Amino acid sequence: MAQVNDIHTATQDEEAAPVPAAAASPWQPLRQPVFRMLWIATVVSNIGSWMNDVGVNWTMLTLSADPLNVALVQAASSLPMFLFALPSGVLADIIDRRKYLLFSQLWVFIAATGLTVLSFTGHVTPLVLLIAAFLMSAGAAMSSPPFQAIVPDLVDKSELSPAIALNSLGINISRAIGPALGGLILSFAGPWMVFMLNALSVLGVAWVLYRWRAEPTVQRLPPEHFFSAVRAGLRYVHAAPVLRNVLVRTVAFFVFGSAGWALLPLVARRELGLGPGGYGIMLAFIGVGAICGAIMLPRLRKRFNPDRLMVLASLMFAATMLALAFVRHFWLLNAFEFFTGFAWIAVLSTLNVGAQRSAAKWVKARALAVYLTVFFGSMTVGSAIWGQLASHYGIPVSLCVATGGMALACLTVLRWRLDQDPDLNLDVSDSSEAVPALEIHHDRGPVRVSYEYLIRTEDARDFILCMQDMRRVRRRGGGDNWAVYEDILQPGIFVETFVVGSWMEHLRQLERYTMNDQKIQTRVYAFHQGKICRRPAIWWHRCKNHSLNDVLLKARKRR
Repeated sequence: MAQVNDIHTATQDEEAAPVPAAAASPWQPLRQPVFRMLWIATVVSNIGSWMNDVGVNWTMLTLSADPLNVALVQAASSLPMFLFALPSGVLADIIDRRKYLLFSQLWVFIAATGLTVLSFTGHVTPLVLLIAAFLMSAGAAMSSPPFQAIVPDLVDKSELSPAIALNSLGINISRAIGPALGGLILSFAGPWMVFMLNALSVLGVAWVLYRWRAEPTVQRLPPEHFFSAVRAGLRYVHAAPVLRNVLVRTVAFFVFGSAGWALLPLVARRELGLGPGGYGIMLAFIGVGAICGAIMLPRLRKRFNPDRLMVLASLMFAATMLALAFVRHFWLLNAFEFFTGFAWIAVLSTLNVGAQRSAAKWVKARALAVYLTVFFGSMTVGSAIWGQLASHYGIPVSLCVATGGMALACLTVLRWRLDQDPDLNLDVSDSSEAVPALEIHHDRGPVRVSYEYLIRTEDARDFILCMQDMRRVRRRGGGDNWAVYEDILQPGIFVETFVVGSWMEHLRQLERYTMNDQKIQTRVYAFHQGKICRRPAIWWHRCKNHSLNDVLLKARKRR
Protein backbone atom coordinates (compact mmCIF):
# COMPACT_ATOMS: atom_id res chain seq x y z
CA MET A 1 0.00 0.00 0.00
CA ALA A 2 1.26 3.47 -0.83
CA GLN A 3 0.46 6.53 1.21
CA VAL A 4 0.82 10.13 0.06
CA ASN A 5 0.63 12.92 2.66
CA ASP A 6 -0.11 16.41 1.39
CA ILE A 7 -0.36 19.57 3.49
CA HIS A 8 -2.26 22.31 1.69
CA THR A 9 -3.49 25.77 2.37
CA ALA A 10 -5.97 27.93 0.56
CA THR A 11 -4.97 30.12 -2.33
CA GLN A 12 -6.20 33.68 -2.30
CA ASP A 13 -6.50 33.95 -6.09
CA GLU A 14 -9.96 34.63 -7.45
CA GLU A 15 -11.17 32.58 -10.40
CA ALA A 16 -11.53 34.65 -13.52
CA ALA A 17 -15.13 35.16 -14.51
CA PRO A 18 -15.89 33.35 -17.76
CA VAL A 19 -16.74 35.49 -20.74
CA PRO A 20 -20.18 34.52 -22.01
CA ALA A 21 -20.11 33.19 -25.53
CA ALA A 22 -22.40 34.56 -28.18
CA ALA A 23 -25.58 32.56 -28.54
CA ALA A 24 -25.36 30.17 -31.49
CA SER A 25 -28.13 29.96 -34.07
CA PRO A 26 -30.36 26.88 -33.71
CA TRP A 27 -29.31 25.83 -37.23
CA GLN A 28 -25.64 26.78 -37.00
CA PRO A 29 -24.33 23.20 -36.38
CA LEU A 30 -25.67 22.21 -39.82
CA ARG A 31 -22.92 24.38 -41.32
CA GLN A 32 -20.43 21.73 -40.17
CA PRO A 33 -20.23 19.28 -43.13
CA VAL A 34 -19.77 16.06 -41.15
CA PHE A 35 -22.47 16.93 -38.63
CA ARG A 36 -24.88 17.90 -41.45
CA MET A 37 -24.30 14.67 -43.38
CA LEU A 38 -24.54 12.52 -40.26
CA TRP A 39 -27.70 14.35 -39.13
CA ILE A 40 -29.44 13.73 -42.48
CA ALA A 41 -28.32 10.10 -42.57
CA THR A 42 -29.49 9.58 -38.98
CA VAL A 43 -32.93 11.04 -39.75
CA VAL A 44 -33.27 8.64 -42.69
CA SER A 45 -32.12 5.72 -40.55
CA ASN A 46 -34.54 6.65 -37.76
CA ILE A 47 -37.39 6.79 -40.30
CA GLY A 48 -36.47 3.24 -41.24
CA SER A 49 -36.42 2.24 -37.57
CA TRP A 50 -39.92 3.66 -36.96
CA MET A 51 -41.17 1.91 -40.11
CA ASN A 52 -39.63 -1.29 -38.78
CA ASP A 53 -41.38 -0.85 -35.40
CA VAL A 54 -44.75 -0.54 -37.17
CA GLY A 55 -43.98 -3.63 -39.22
CA VAL A 56 -42.92 -5.70 -36.21
CA ASN A 57 -45.87 -4.63 -34.04
CA TRP A 58 -48.39 -5.18 -36.81
CA THR A 59 -46.93 -8.55 -37.79
CA MET A 60 -47.16 -9.67 -34.15
CA LEU A 61 -50.80 -8.56 -34.05
CA THR A 62 -51.42 -10.65 -37.16
CA LEU A 63 -49.71 -13.73 -35.72
CA SER A 64 -51.03 -13.55 -32.12
CA ALA A 65 -53.93 -11.81 -30.38
CA ASP A 66 -52.47 -12.37 -26.90
CA PRO A 67 -51.85 -8.96 -25.25
CA LEU A 68 -48.78 -10.37 -23.51
CA ASN A 69 -47.09 -11.25 -26.82
CA VAL A 70 -47.81 -7.80 -28.20
CA ALA A 71 -46.42 -6.14 -25.06
CA LEU A 72 -43.35 -8.41 -25.22
CA VAL A 73 -42.37 -6.74 -28.50
CA GLN A 74 -41.87 -3.52 -26.54
CA ALA A 75 -40.04 -5.46 -23.84
CA ALA A 76 -37.76 -7.16 -26.40
CA SER A 77 -36.96 -3.76 -27.91
CA SER A 78 -36.16 -2.20 -24.54
CA LEU A 79 -34.28 -5.06 -22.85
CA PRO A 80 -31.03 -4.73 -24.89
CA MET A 81 -30.70 -1.12 -23.82
CA PHE A 82 -30.97 -2.29 -20.23
CA LEU A 83 -28.37 -5.02 -20.77
CA PHE A 84 -25.84 -3.44 -23.13
CA ALA A 85 -26.02 0.35 -22.77
CA LEU A 86 -23.53 0.51 -19.89
CA PRO A 87 -20.90 -1.78 -21.50
CA SER A 88 -21.35 0.23 -24.70
CA GLY A 89 -20.82 3.49 -22.83
CA VAL A 90 -17.63 2.10 -21.29
CA LEU A 91 -16.31 1.04 -24.70
CA ALA A 92 -17.22 4.45 -26.12
CA ASP A 93 -14.98 6.07 -23.49
CA ILE A 94 -11.94 3.80 -23.94
CA ILE A 95 -11.76 2.72 -27.65
CA ASP A 96 -12.12 4.32 -31.11
CA ARG A 97 -15.74 5.46 -31.24
CA ARG A 98 -15.84 5.64 -35.04
CA LYS A 99 -14.90 1.97 -35.51
CA TYR A 100 -17.27 0.92 -32.75
CA LEU A 101 -20.13 2.83 -34.40
CA LEU A 102 -19.36 1.20 -37.75
CA PHE A 103 -19.55 -2.22 -36.11
CA SER A 104 -22.94 -1.39 -34.55
CA GLN A 105 -24.34 -0.27 -37.93
CA LEU A 106 -23.14 -3.49 -39.54
CA TRP A 107 -24.84 -5.45 -36.74
CA VAL A 108 -28.20 -3.73 -37.36
CA PHE A 109 -27.91 -4.22 -41.13
CA ILE A 110 -27.34 -7.97 -40.77
CA ALA A 111 -30.24 -8.37 -38.31
CA ALA A 112 -32.63 -6.33 -40.49
CA THR A 113 -31.60 -8.21 -43.62
CA GLY A 114 -32.19 -11.54 -41.91
CA LEU A 115 -35.70 -10.49 -40.84
CA THR A 116 -36.39 -9.33 -44.42
CA VAL A 117 -35.45 -12.72 -45.86
CA LEU A 118 -37.49 -14.65 -43.26
CA SER A 119 -40.53 -12.41 -43.82
CA PHE A 120 -40.31 -12.69 -47.61
CA THR A 121 -40.12 -16.51 -47.42
CA GLY A 122 -42.96 -16.76 -44.88
CA HIS A 123 -40.92 -18.14 -41.97
CA VAL A 124 -41.74 -15.43 -39.43
CA THR A 125 -43.17 -16.60 -36.09
CA PRO A 126 -43.81 -14.68 -32.84
CA LEU A 127 -40.50 -16.01 -31.48
CA VAL A 128 -38.62 -14.92 -34.62
CA LEU A 129 -40.10 -11.43 -34.31
CA LEU A 130 -39.06 -11.14 -30.67
CA ILE A 131 -35.51 -12.33 -31.45
CA ALA A 132 -35.22 -9.92 -34.39
CA ALA A 133 -36.50 -7.01 -32.29
CA PHE A 134 -33.97 -7.93 -29.60
CA LEU A 135 -31.03 -8.10 -32.03
CA MET A 136 -31.84 -4.81 -33.76
CA SER A 137 -32.32 -3.09 -30.43
CA ALA A 138 -28.97 -4.52 -29.32
CA GLY A 139 -27.39 -2.67 -32.25
CA ALA A 140 -29.15 0.51 -31.15
CA ALA A 141 -27.88 -0.05 -27.60
CA MET A 142 -24.32 -0.32 -28.92
CA SER A 143 -24.59 2.90 -30.95
CA SER A 144 -26.59 5.21 -28.63
CA PRO A 145 -23.87 6.15 -26.06
CA PRO A 146 -21.08 6.74 -28.62
CA PHE A 147 -23.45 8.70 -30.89
CA GLN A 148 -24.19 11.07 -28.02
CA ALA A 149 -20.53 11.23 -27.06
CA ILE A 150 -19.21 12.18 -30.54
CA VAL A 151 -21.36 15.29 -30.88
CA PRO A 152 -18.68 17.52 -29.22
CA ASP A 153 -16.20 16.19 -31.81
CA LEU A 154 -18.38 17.31 -34.72
CA VAL A 155 -19.23 20.90 -33.69
CA ASP A 156 -17.65 23.81 -31.88
CA LYS A 157 -18.23 24.19 -28.16
CA SER A 158 -20.60 27.13 -28.71
CA GLU A 159 -22.69 24.95 -31.05
CA LEU A 160 -23.05 22.00 -28.70
CA SER A 161 -26.42 22.93 -27.24
CA PRO A 162 -28.03 23.65 -30.65
CA ALA A 163 -26.54 20.38 -31.97
CA ILE A 164 -28.21 18.39 -29.18
CA ALA A 165 -31.49 20.19 -29.90
CA LEU A 166 -31.17 19.39 -33.62
CA ASN A 167 -30.61 15.72 -32.84
CA SER A 168 -33.80 15.71 -30.76
CA LEU A 169 -35.67 17.46 -33.56
CA GLY A 170 -34.40 14.91 -36.08
CA ILE A 171 -35.66 12.04 -33.94
CA ASN A 172 -39.11 13.59 -33.78
CA ILE A 173 -39.20 14.36 -37.51
CA SER A 174 -38.53 10.67 -38.14
CA ARG A 175 -41.16 9.78 -35.55
CA ALA A 176 -43.75 11.79 -37.50
CA ILE A 177 -42.80 10.42 -40.94
CA GLY A 178 -41.75 6.84 -40.23
CA PRO A 179 -44.96 5.34 -38.74
CA ALA A 180 -47.27 6.81 -41.40
CA LEU A 181 -44.93 5.77 -44.22
CA GLY A 182 -44.52 2.32 -42.67
CA GLY A 183 -48.30 1.90 -42.43
CA LEU A 184 -48.73 2.79 -46.12
CA ILE A 185 -46.01 0.38 -47.23
CA LEU A 186 -47.51 -2.35 -45.07
CA SER A 187 -50.88 -1.85 -46.76
CA PHE A 188 -49.49 -2.06 -50.31
CA ALA A 189 -46.38 -4.28 -50.17
CA GLY A 190 -46.34 -6.21 -46.90
CA PRO A 191 -43.97 -6.38 -43.93
CA TRP A 192 -40.95 -7.66 -45.85
CA MET A 193 -40.66 -4.39 -47.80
CA VAL A 194 -40.70 -2.39 -44.54
CA PHE A 195 -37.94 -4.58 -43.10
CA MET A 196 -35.85 -4.26 -46.28
CA LEU A 197 -36.11 -0.46 -46.35
CA ASN A 198 -35.02 -0.37 -42.71
CA ALA A 199 -31.94 -2.43 -43.58
CA LEU A 200 -31.05 -0.10 -46.46
CA SER A 201 -31.53 3.02 -44.31
CA VAL A 202 -28.62 1.95 -42.11
CA LEU A 203 -26.13 2.14 -44.99
CA GLY A 204 -26.21 5.95 -45.14
CA VAL A 205 -25.03 6.30 -41.54
CA ALA A 206 -22.33 3.68 -42.13
CA TRP A 207 -21.10 5.54 -45.23
CA VAL A 208 -20.81 8.88 -43.39
CA LEU A 209 -18.97 7.25 -40.48
CA TYR A 210 -16.61 5.50 -42.91
CA ARG A 211 -15.77 8.80 -44.61
CA TRP A 212 -15.36 10.71 -41.33
CA ARG A 213 -11.82 11.13 -40.02
CA ALA A 214 -11.88 12.32 -36.42
CA GLU A 215 -9.09 14.42 -34.96
CA PRO A 216 -6.73 12.22 -32.90
CA THR A 217 -6.98 12.81 -29.17
CA VAL A 218 -3.87 13.14 -27.01
CA GLN A 219 -4.03 11.13 -23.81
CA ARG A 220 -1.45 11.73 -21.09
CA LEU A 221 -2.41 8.55 -19.27
CA PRO A 222 -2.98 5.02 -20.60
CA PRO A 223 -6.61 4.05 -21.37
CA GLU A 224 -8.60 2.39 -18.62
CA HIS A 225 -9.26 -1.33 -18.53
CA PHE A 226 -12.85 -2.36 -19.20
CA PHE A 227 -13.90 -3.50 -15.74
CA SER A 228 -12.11 -0.68 -13.94
CA ALA A 229 -13.86 1.75 -16.31
CA VAL A 230 -17.22 0.15 -15.44
CA ARG A 231 -16.50 0.57 -11.73
CA ALA A 232 -15.43 4.19 -12.28
CA GLY A 233 -18.65 4.96 -14.13
CA LEU A 234 -20.89 3.38 -11.50
CA ARG A 235 -18.90 5.05 -8.72
CA TYR A 236 -19.36 8.44 -10.37
CA VAL A 237 -23.11 7.95 -10.71
CA HIS A 238 -23.39 6.93 -7.07
CA ALA A 239 -21.55 10.07 -5.91
CA ALA A 240 -23.35 12.55 -8.22
CA PRO A 241 -26.52 13.77 -6.43
CA VAL A 242 -28.12 15.50 -9.44
CA LEU A 243 -27.61 12.45 -11.66
CA ARG A 244 -29.07 10.18 -8.99
CA ASN A 245 -32.16 12.40 -8.87
CA VAL A 246 -32.48 12.14 -12.66
CA LEU A 247 -32.39 8.34 -12.43
CA VAL A 248 -35.04 8.21 -9.72
CA ARG A 249 -37.35 10.47 -11.72
CA THR A 250 -36.68 8.35 -14.83
CA VAL A 251 -37.89 5.20 -13.08
CA ALA A 252 -40.90 7.00 -11.63
CA PHE A 253 -42.10 8.15 -15.06
CA PHE A 254 -41.20 5.37 -17.48
CA VAL A 255 -42.40 2.39 -15.45
CA PHE A 256 -45.91 3.82 -15.75
CA GLY A 257 -45.51 5.66 -19.06
CA SER A 258 -44.53 2.42 -20.82
CA ALA A 259 -48.19 1.36 -20.64
CA GLY A 260 -49.14 3.92 -23.29
CA TRP A 261 -46.63 2.52 -25.78
CA ALA A 262 -47.07 -1.17 -24.96
CA LEU A 263 -50.88 -1.16 -25.25
CA LEU A 264 -51.33 1.32 -28.12
CA PRO A 265 -51.15 -1.38 -30.87
CA LEU A 266 -53.82 -3.41 -29.05
CA VAL A 267 -56.16 -0.43 -28.81
CA ALA A 268 -55.65 0.33 -32.51
CA ARG A 269 -56.27 -3.24 -33.68
CA ARG A 270 -58.75 -4.72 -31.20
CA GLU A 271 -60.66 -1.70 -29.88
CA LEU A 272 -60.75 0.53 -32.97
CA GLY A 273 -60.48 -2.15 -35.66
CA LEU A 274 -57.79 -0.25 -37.57
CA GLY A 275 -55.51 -1.51 -40.28
CA PRO A 276 -51.80 -0.75 -40.56
CA GLY A 277 -52.51 2.61 -42.23
CA GLY A 278 -54.71 3.77 -39.35
CA TYR A 279 -52.14 2.62 -36.80
CA GLY A 280 -49.45 4.54 -38.68
CA ILE A 281 -51.62 7.67 -38.60
CA MET A 282 -51.94 7.38 -34.81
CA LEU A 283 -48.17 7.15 -34.46
CA ALA A 284 -47.77 10.08 -36.87
CA PHE A 285 -50.00 12.22 -34.61
CA ILE A 286 -47.70 11.35 -31.72
CA GLY A 287 -44.70 12.36 -33.82
CA VAL A 288 -46.27 15.67 -34.84
CA GLY A 289 -47.03 16.39 -31.19
CA ALA A 290 -43.43 15.64 -30.31
CA ILE A 291 -42.17 18.03 -32.99
CA CYS A 292 -44.45 20.79 -31.69
CA GLY A 293 -43.24 20.05 -28.17
CA ALA A 294 -39.59 20.26 -29.25
CA ILE A 295 -40.24 23.63 -30.91
CA MET A 296 -42.07 25.03 -27.87
CA LEU A 297 -39.68 23.67 -25.24
CA PRO A 298 -37.33 26.70 -25.21
CA ARG A 299 -40.27 28.97 -24.32
CA LEU A 300 -41.60 26.52 -21.75
CA ARG A 301 -38.18 26.30 -20.07
CA LYS A 302 -38.19 30.07 -19.63
CA ARG A 303 -41.52 29.92 -17.80
CA PHE A 304 -41.09 26.71 -15.80
CA ASN A 305 -38.15 25.18 -13.98
CA PRO A 306 -37.29 21.55 -14.84
CA ASP A 307 -39.26 20.09 -11.92
CA ARG A 308 -42.46 21.99 -12.64
CA LEU A 309 -42.21 21.24 -16.37
CA MET A 310 -41.67 17.55 -15.60
CA VAL A 311 -44.74 17.39 -13.34
CA LEU A 312 -46.99 19.18 -15.83
CA ALA A 313 -45.86 16.96 -18.71
CA SER A 314 -46.30 13.81 -16.59
CA LEU A 315 -49.87 14.76 -15.69
CA MET A 316 -50.59 15.49 -19.35
CA PHE A 317 -49.25 12.07 -20.34
CA ALA A 318 -51.36 10.45 -17.60
CA ALA A 319 -54.47 12.15 -19.04
CA THR A 320 -53.69 10.82 -22.52
CA MET A 321 -53.36 7.28 -21.15
CA LEU A 322 -56.78 7.67 -19.55
CA ALA A 323 -58.14 8.75 -22.95
CA LEU A 324 -56.49 5.70 -24.55
CA ALA A 325 -58.40 3.53 -22.07
CA PHE A 326 -61.89 4.88 -22.84
CA VAL A 327 -62.01 7.04 -26.01
CA ARG A 328 -62.99 4.97 -29.06
CA HIS A 329 -63.49 7.73 -31.64
CA PHE A 330 -60.55 7.60 -34.05
CA TRP A 331 -59.96 11.33 -34.63
CA LEU A 332 -60.74 12.34 -31.06
CA LEU A 333 -58.24 9.78 -29.81
CA ASN A 334 -55.68 11.09 -32.30
CA ALA A 335 -56.12 14.54 -30.79
CA PHE A 336 -55.17 13.06 -27.42
CA GLU A 337 -52.24 11.19 -29.01
CA PHE A 338 -50.92 14.55 -30.24
CA PHE A 339 -50.56 15.57 -26.60
CA THR A 340 -49.00 12.18 -25.86
CA GLY A 341 -46.12 13.13 -28.14
CA PHE A 342 -45.99 16.65 -26.72
CA ALA A 343 -45.74 15.41 -23.14
CA TRP A 344 -43.35 12.58 -24.03
CA ILE A 345 -40.76 14.86 -25.64
CA ALA A 346 -41.04 17.36 -22.78
CA VAL A 347 -40.28 14.68 -20.21
CA LEU A 348 -37.61 12.97 -22.30
CA SER A 349 -35.83 16.23 -23.10
CA THR A 350 -35.94 17.43 -19.48
CA LEU A 351 -34.44 14.18 -18.19
CA ASN A 352 -31.86 14.00 -20.98
CA VAL A 353 -30.68 17.56 -20.33
CA GLY A 354 -30.47 16.73 -16.62
CA ALA A 355 -28.34 13.66 -17.36
CA GLN A 356 -26.09 15.58 -19.78
CA ARG A 357 -25.41 18.48 -17.43
CA SER A 358 -24.72 16.25 -14.41
CA ALA A 359 -22.00 14.16 -16.10
CA ALA A 360 -18.36 15.25 -16.48
CA LYS A 361 -16.75 14.91 -19.89
CA TRP A 362 -14.40 12.08 -18.93
CA VAL A 363 -17.32 9.87 -17.87
CA LYS A 364 -20.13 11.29 -20.03
CA ALA A 365 -20.68 8.22 -22.24
CA ARG A 366 -20.79 5.95 -19.19
CA ALA A 367 -23.10 8.26 -17.23
CA LEU A 368 -25.47 8.59 -20.21
CA ALA A 369 -25.30 4.82 -20.64
CA VAL A 370 -26.44 4.37 -17.04
CA TYR A 371 -29.30 6.78 -17.76
CA LEU A 372 -30.25 4.79 -20.89
CA THR A 373 -30.01 1.54 -18.90
CA VAL A 374 -32.43 2.83 -16.28
CA PHE A 375 -34.69 4.33 -18.96
CA PHE A 376 -35.03 1.19 -21.04
CA GLY A 377 -35.00 -1.09 -18.02
CA SER A 378 -38.02 0.80 -16.70
CA MET A 379 -39.69 0.51 -20.12
CA THR A 380 -38.97 -3.23 -20.26
CA VAL A 381 -40.31 -3.99 -16.78
CA GLY A 382 -43.29 -1.70 -17.24
CA SER A 383 -44.24 -3.17 -20.64
CA ALA A 384 -44.21 -6.70 -19.25
CA ILE A 385 -46.30 -5.65 -16.20
CA TRP A 386 -48.96 -3.79 -18.18
CA GLY A 387 -49.20 -6.49 -20.85
CA GLN A 388 -49.71 -9.16 -18.19
CA LEU A 389 -52.28 -6.99 -16.40
CA ALA A 390 -54.14 -6.34 -19.66
CA SER A 391 -54.28 -10.04 -20.52
CA HIS A 392 -55.96 -10.82 -17.17
CA TYR A 393 -58.13 -7.77 -16.48
CA GLY A 394 -58.44 -5.95 -19.80
CA ILE A 395 -56.81 -2.97 -21.47
CA PRO A 396 -58.84 -0.20 -19.73
CA VAL A 397 -58.01 -1.53 -16.26
CA SER A 398 -54.31 -1.75 -17.07
CA LEU A 399 -54.23 1.80 -18.43
CA CYS A 400 -56.20 3.17 -15.46
CA VAL A 401 -53.77 1.61 -12.99
CA ALA A 402 -50.83 3.06 -14.94
CA THR A 403 -52.51 6.49 -14.93
CA GLY A 404 -52.97 6.43 -11.16
CA GLY A 405 -49.39 5.27 -10.66
CA MET A 406 -48.00 8.10 -12.79
CA ALA A 407 -50.03 10.68 -10.88
CA LEU A 408 -48.58 9.36 -7.62
CA ALA A 409 -45.08 9.22 -9.13
CA CYS A 410 -45.20 13.00 -9.59
CA LEU A 411 -44.75 13.26 -5.82
CA THR A 412 -41.10 12.27 -6.28
CA VAL A 413 -40.47 15.94 -7.06
CA LEU A 414 -40.73 16.64 -3.33
CA ARG A 415 -37.60 14.59 -2.57
CA TRP A 416 -35.60 14.24 -5.80
CA ARG A 417 -35.35 17.61 -7.53
CA LEU A 418 -33.74 18.20 -10.92
CA ASP A 419 -32.82 21.85 -10.27
CA GLN A 420 -30.85 21.04 -7.12
CA ASP A 421 -27.62 22.68 -8.37
CA PRO A 422 -28.39 25.11 -11.25
CA ASP A 423 -24.80 26.50 -11.31
CA LEU A 424 -23.14 23.11 -11.86
CA ASN A 425 -20.04 23.40 -14.11
CA LEU A 426 -18.37 20.11 -15.01
CA ASP A 427 -15.79 21.38 -17.50
CA VAL A 428 -12.31 20.06 -16.76
CA SER A 429 -10.33 22.39 -14.50
CA ASP A 430 -6.98 23.67 -15.78
CA SER A 431 -5.63 24.18 -12.27
CA SER A 432 -5.32 20.58 -11.16
CA GLU A 433 -2.92 19.65 -8.38
CA ALA A 434 0.71 19.01 -9.20
CA VAL A 435 1.79 15.38 -9.26
CA PRO A 436 4.91 14.50 -7.25
CA ALA A 437 7.81 13.25 -9.39
CA LEU A 438 8.05 9.75 -7.94
CA GLU A 439 9.23 6.57 -9.62
CA ILE A 440 6.19 4.46 -8.84
CA HIS A 441 4.77 1.77 -11.09
CA HIS A 442 1.30 2.75 -12.26
CA ASP A 443 -0.31 -0.48 -11.09
CA ARG A 444 1.18 -0.28 -7.60
CA GLY A 445 -1.37 0.15 -4.84
CA PRO A 446 -3.70 0.55 -3.13
CA VAL A 447 -2.77 4.18 -2.44
CA ARG A 448 -3.74 6.06 0.68
CA VAL A 449 -3.94 9.85 0.29
CA SER A 450 -4.11 12.27 3.20
CA TYR A 451 -4.51 16.06 3.41
CA GLU A 452 -3.73 17.94 6.63
CA TYR A 453 -5.52 21.17 7.49
CA LEU A 454 -4.92 23.76 10.22
CA ILE A 455 -8.33 25.19 11.17
CA ARG A 456 -9.30 27.90 13.66
CA THR A 457 -11.52 26.65 16.47
CA GLU A 458 -14.38 28.97 15.54
CA ASP A 459 -14.32 27.66 11.92
CA ALA A 460 -14.30 23.94 12.78
CA ARG A 461 -18.04 23.38 12.38
CA ASP A 462 -18.28 25.18 9.02
CA PHE A 463 -15.17 23.34 7.83
CA ILE A 464 -16.72 19.94 8.60
CA LEU A 465 -19.92 20.90 6.74
CA CYS A 466 -17.91 22.02 3.74
CA MET A 467 -15.93 18.76 3.78
CA GLN A 468 -19.14 16.84 3.03
CA ASP A 469 -19.05 18.32 -0.47
CA MET A 470 -15.38 17.38 -0.71
CA ARG A 471 -16.33 13.81 0.24
CA ARG A 472 -18.44 13.56 -2.93
CA VAL A 473 -15.56 14.98 -4.99
CA ARG A 474 -13.15 12.34 -3.70
CA ARG A 475 -15.62 9.49 -4.13
CA ARG A 476 -16.53 10.53 -7.69
CA GLY A 477 -12.82 10.33 -8.51
CA GLY A 478 -12.40 6.87 -6.99
CA GLY A 479 -11.69 7.55 -3.32
CA ASP A 480 -12.92 4.90 -0.88
CA ASN A 481 -12.92 4.82 2.93
CA TRP A 482 -13.09 8.60 3.06
CA ALA A 483 -12.86 10.14 6.55
CA VAL A 484 -11.85 13.31 8.42
CA TYR A 485 -10.14 13.15 11.81
CA GLU A 486 -9.17 15.82 14.34
CA ASP A 487 -5.95 15.40 16.29
CA ILE A 488 -6.95 15.19 19.97
CA LEU A 489 -3.43 16.24 21.08
CA GLN A 490 -3.35 19.24 18.74
CA PRO A 491 -6.87 20.69 18.46
CA GLY A 492 -7.37 22.45 15.14
CA ILE A 493 -5.35 19.91 13.13
CA PHE A 494 -7.69 17.96 10.82
CA VAL A 495 -6.59 15.12 8.57
CA GLU A 496 -8.63 14.02 5.52
CA THR A 497 -7.87 10.51 4.27
CA PHE A 498 -9.12 8.24 1.48
CA VAL A 499 -7.88 5.25 -0.50
CA VAL A 500 -7.72 4.72 -4.26
CA GLY A 501 -7.03 1.44 -6.05
CA SER A 502 -3.62 2.23 -7.56
CA TRP A 503 -1.18 5.02 -8.27
CA MET A 504 -2.64 5.30 -11.79
CA GLU A 505 -6.11 5.81 -10.31
CA HIS A 506 -4.73 8.63 -8.19
CA LEU A 507 -3.18 10.28 -11.27
CA ARG A 508 -6.51 10.01 -13.08
CA GLN A 509 -8.26 11.45 -10.05
CA LEU A 510 -6.07 14.57 -10.15
CA GLU A 511 -6.48 14.92 -13.93
CA ARG A 512 -10.29 14.73 -13.80
CA TYR A 513 -10.94 17.67 -11.50
CA THR A 514 -13.82 19.76 -12.84
CA MET A 515 -14.54 23.45 -12.35
CA ASN A 516 -17.19 22.51 -9.80
CA ASP A 517 -14.69 20.32 -7.94
CA GLN A 518 -12.19 23.17 -8.00
CA LYS A 519 -14.78 25.54 -6.55
CA ILE A 520 -15.49 23.13 -3.70
CA GLN A 521 -11.77 22.63 -3.10
CA THR A 522 -11.22 26.40 -2.98
CA ARG A 523 -13.92 26.74 -0.32
CA VAL A 524 -12.28 24.02 1.75
CA TYR A 525 -8.77 25.47 1.40
CA ALA A 526 -10.09 28.87 2.50
CA PHE A 527 -10.40 27.49 6.05
CA HIS A 528 -6.74 26.36 6.14
CA GLN A 529 -4.24 28.66 7.92
CA GLY A 530 -0.57 29.02 7.04
CA LYS A 531 1.63 28.72 3.96
CA ILE A 532 1.20 26.26 1.14
CA CYS A 533 3.38 23.26 1.83
CA ARG A 534 3.51 19.92 0.03
CA ARG A 535 5.50 17.02 1.43
CA PRO A 536 4.87 13.75 -0.40
CA ALA A 537 6.09 10.63 1.32
CA ILE A 538 5.67 7.00 0.30
CA TRP A 539 5.37 4.00 2.60
CA TRP A 540 5.10 0.52 1.14
CA HIS A 541 3.54 -1.79 3.70
CA ARG A 542 3.78 -4.90 1.51
CA CYS A 543 7.34 -5.08 0.16
CA LYS A 544 8.75 -8.49 -0.67
CA ASN A 545 12.31 -7.58 -1.69
CA HIS A 546 13.04 -4.55 0.48
CA SER A 547 12.69 -3.71 4.10
CA LEU A 548 10.57 -0.78 5.23
CA ASN A 549 13.72 1.17 6.24
CA ASP A 550 15.19 0.79 2.72
CA VAL A 551 12.01 2.16 1.17
CA LEU A 552 11.91 5.12 3.58
CA LEU A 553 15.56 5.86 2.81
CA LYS A 554 14.87 5.92 -0.95
CA ALA A 555 11.91 8.22 -0.40
CA ARG A 556 14.10 10.64 1.58
CA LYS A 557 16.75 10.63 -1.16
CA ARG A 558 14.11 11.55 -3.76
CA ARG A 559 13.09 14.55 -1.66
